[in-house]
Amino acid sequence: MTSIFDEPTAQPPEKPPHLSEKSSENNHAEGSIPQVIAPDVGVVGVVGVERTDRRLRDTAQQLLNTGLLEQTLKPNVYRVAVVNLEAINAILEPLDLQAQVDDIRGLVFLKVVAAEKTEEQDDWSHPLVRKQRLTLEQSLLVAILRQYFVNYEQDSGVGAADAVVAIDELVPQLQLYLGDSGSESKERNRMITLLDQLKGHGLVTAPDSHDRVTIRPVIAHLANPENLQALLNGLREQADGQPDDSAREE
Repeated sequence: MTSIFDEPTAQPPEKPPHLSEKSSENNHAEGSIPQVIAPDVGVVGVVGVERTDRRLRDTAQQLLNTGLLEQTLKPNVYRVAVVNLEAINAILEPLDLQAQVDDIRGLVFLKVVAAEKTEEQDDWSHPLVRKQRLTLEQSLLVAILRQYFVNYEQDSGVGAADAVVAIDELVPQLQLYLGDSGSESKERNRMITLLDQLKGHGLVTAPDSHDRVTIRPVIAHLANPENLQALLNGLREQADGQPDDSAREE
């Protein structure tokens, strides 16, 4: 739909009869800029200023809104982003953001451009991006799901879609690290809750009618070696903080 900002429709006011052509020429000579008032919104726009192409604006806005474009879900927008990646990044550059492409898996995703750290700043921060830290249980499940995804790509080829895993298959995998509470229903409910939380991060889909979830390909980038190493360090710290069972038995 055409925007009122793309094609201003307001007509310039008629020149009062008492103003001569000479007066009008003097006004322009003094450097006045012709302006138009967008109807109903009162926004002033400078006439003659060329705006960024509508498709590029829409694509950049969707990236800012979701942080991710998937070819299988939005093929047209994905294509615009890939073909015009340089122009998209020119729009995002003042925001310290960058769009990156994984053309094998059909992904375009946003990354924060790392700024130089100051003495008062231990880690990156961004006014438009809220850092969300995963809990230990969530991180463990992400690592487990990533392993399923990697195995699926090894069998079906990198970029293959529909990496599906059953909820009941994931429960014992998580128990290996967190232990068994002794209640099957409790363990299953914990898994469903964790999967729902990861769905909010765009890592899995909602369970289907067979209680299976599809692992989304962006997990290959979110669960990268750096993040997995941080998870391993966290597990080691937790293990070091627990009392030794043999010493407790004595």
